[in-house]
Amino acid sequence: MRKWSPLIAVCLGTFLLLVDVTIVVVALPAIGDKFDAGYADLQWVLDGYALSLAALLLGAGSLADRYGRRRTYLIGIGLFALSSLLCAVAPNEQALVAARILQGAGGAAMFATTAALLNVTYQGRDRGVAFGVWGAVNGAAAAAGPLAGGLLTEHFGWRWIFLVNLPVCLIAVWFTVRGVSESRAPQGGRFDLPGTVSFTVAAAAVTYGLIRAGDAGWTDGVALAAFGAGLVALAAFIVAERRSDHPMLDLALFRRGPFAVLIVAAFLTQAAAFGYLPFGTVWLQQVLGNGPVDAGLVGALPMAAASLVVGAGAGRLLQRVAPRWTVGVGLLLIAAGDLLQARLDADSTGSALIPGLIVVGVGVGSVLPSLSSAVLAEVPRERSGMAGGALNTFRQLGFALGVAVFGTIFANKVSAGHGQPAAFADGLNAILLVASGTALVAGVLVLIFVRHRVTHAEEPQLVKTA
Repeated sequence: MRKWSPLIAVCLGTFLLLVDVTIVVVALPAIGDKFDAGYADLQWVLDGYALSLAALLLGAGSLADRYGRRRTYLIGIGLFALSSLLCAVAPNEQALVAARILQGAGGAAMFATTAALLNVTYQGRDRGVAFGVWGAVNGAAAAAGPLAGGLLTEHFGWRWIFLVNLPVCLIAVWFTVRGVSESRAPQGGRFDLPGTVSFTVAAAAVTYGLIRAGDAGWTDGVALAAFGAGLVALAAFIVAERRSDHPMLDLALFRRGPFAVLIVAAFLTQAAAFGYLPFGTVWLQQVLGNGPVDAGLVGALPMAAASLVVGAGAGRLLQRVAPRWTVGVGLLLIAAGDLLQARLDADSTGSALIPGLIVVGVGVGSVLPSLSSAVLAEVPRERSGMAGGALNTFRQLGFALGVAVFGTIFANKVSAGHGQPAAFADGLNAILLVASGTALVAGVLVLIFVRHRVTHAEEPQLVKTA
């Protein structure tokens, strides 16, 4: 049992930080009713977490390399537990969003260290087993989130989707203290404060501008100011990374065409496959009258389950196929699945979503397991950690901006239709069409520019200390 204690510790943390993305989706209507919150406020419950996770991931990885991955992981679990408690007792939506941002910071500290902890702990066949189990847990988190969120919200109340994290965090701490050894990189990274701050400001400002524009109009002065601030911050980030001796993201990596395309594909995949799910839940619960459990079963579980089955059942086979096909064709499947769902009207029921969700899940199960190895194959060995962090960062950023963009479209359609059931269906159709087009563009880019077979990148050498 002690041999697998590090794997249990890492898997518990990974499950928590990933499940808290999807577990909240089915609880959004209940949260909105409690706080009398509109679409913009509900979007921030999702985006606050995703943005914090994305913005701090690379910086947390640098700190972990320098000061110790075990220590960083434990700090992340502690911060995640504290913020989960703050989410559960939040008196209003502003406090909930603030706690979700803090929760994302804890998640970043955990997520930045998980793969490295497994890599330094296990060797040979055990390493393959550990990464296989960890990958399955990644898929299981997406599948379990909607169902667990629905059950907790319907039978205990939405605050329990956060309270349930506390005992799991305690168990994860126990296994980490008991079985995980400290490790650092041979040359510990330096925390890139200018890069982290400018990247965070750029992502947050653009997301805020999108959500604000959906609520107040595209000519709103505050929204325009947010877009301007985002562009300035993005320019500052580029300058900071070019001048830094230890950038958190080496922009020279993007000169490699396939690497840049794969990162863009990861960004667009998260938006096209997951960004519309919160609004499907709103339609299922507020218009069709489904409870949180039924909304989770119908609106998210078919996709998550299909993705888990494909990823677990065909994962090894997919690794032997060129990423041009696994990622490119997978994205085309996501586009087709989104399009299948975009045929709703005032008389539609939730079952109309299921065939399209299953097709999207098959595409996701093909794309996500292949992206990591494909990205790592495109960079030098010593940059594999940075490349993996960039991949996870842009995935989370894609989800956050996808929710913001789709929320703007959805709110405009519902408002134009005076909140009638047909308006909700029209709004969902509109964002599904945009999602389908997004996945189609990403798939075509991958099929054109990513042409080689995967040659698995080696993991960087790590130093293990007592």
